[in-house]
Amino acid sequence: MVKRTLADFQVSDAPNHFGAATMRVHGKEETGAEHYWVGLSTILPNGGASWDYEENPFEKFYFVIEGEISVTDKDGNEYIVGQDEAISFAPFEGRSLINKTKKPVRMLVVFNYPKEA
Repeated sequence: MVKRTLADFQVSDAPNHFGAATMRVHGKEETGAEHYWVGLSTILPNGGASWDYEENPFEKFYFVIEGEISVTDKDGNEYIVGQDEAISFAPFEGRSLINKTKKPVRMLVVFNYPKEA
C-alpha cells in the first residue's frame, strides 16, 4: 500500500503541452505500479496539448475534475468534456486538447503500460 499527497507529486514537463502543469500521481517510479500510471493535469486558459499519440500503443482515459476541455480527433471532430465527464482513447488514437474557457481545467489522466513480450 502506498499513500501519497499533493506535496509528493512532482511537476513534469509533458511533451507537446503548453500552458499546462502535469504531475505524476501513480506509476512505476512513484508507487511501483506495473500496469498503468495516473497523472493530474492543470491546463490554463488557452493552454493544452498539440496533436499527439497517433503512434502511441497506450489506451488513455481523461476524467475532468474541474472546468472544461476541448478535445479534437483526427477528423476534426470536437468533443467538449466538462466537469465529472470522461473521454477515452484507443491505442494509436491521436488527439489535441485546448482549454477555450477563461478558467483552469483540472483532470485525471490514466495511461496503461504496454505489455512486455
